[in-house]
Amino acid sequence: MKKYMIIAAAVVFGAALSYVLLAAGGGKALNVNEISSDPGAYAGTITVTGVMGGTSPQDPTIFGIMDIKELQCKTANCNKVFVPIKYQGKPPVMGDEIRATGKFVNMAGGYLFAAEKLKVVRNHKIGG
Repeated sequence: MKKYMIIAAAVVFGAALSYVLLAAGGGKALNVNEISSDPGAYAGTITVTGVMGGTSPQDPTIFGIMDIKELQCKTANCNKVFVPIKYQGKPPVMGDEIRATGKFVNMAGGYLFAAEKLKVVRNHKIGG
């Protein structure tokens, strides 16, 4: 009987530990198409995923990401939506698929995603 209680306690502890570790990992990342229509609706820290598609000529710490699904569009008339991201660390290169964690900041020209953490997932060969 005592053996079963120890096993049951170990299983409960393992499940609780797994839940805590998964929750701390940030959970599901939102994509650009989900957030671009109303970035102001996302308060607090979130994780966004997308593909780096351009940089700001005025500020090298700002770059734009597009939705991963936009990579499938091969015609000139694609209406790509970009989310501007400001990141103080090493910026990604063109075509890098990233996961950025941070929050939206309301600036004079609109919303900007201020990334605290950035991880390059892989690179998609775009832009020649």
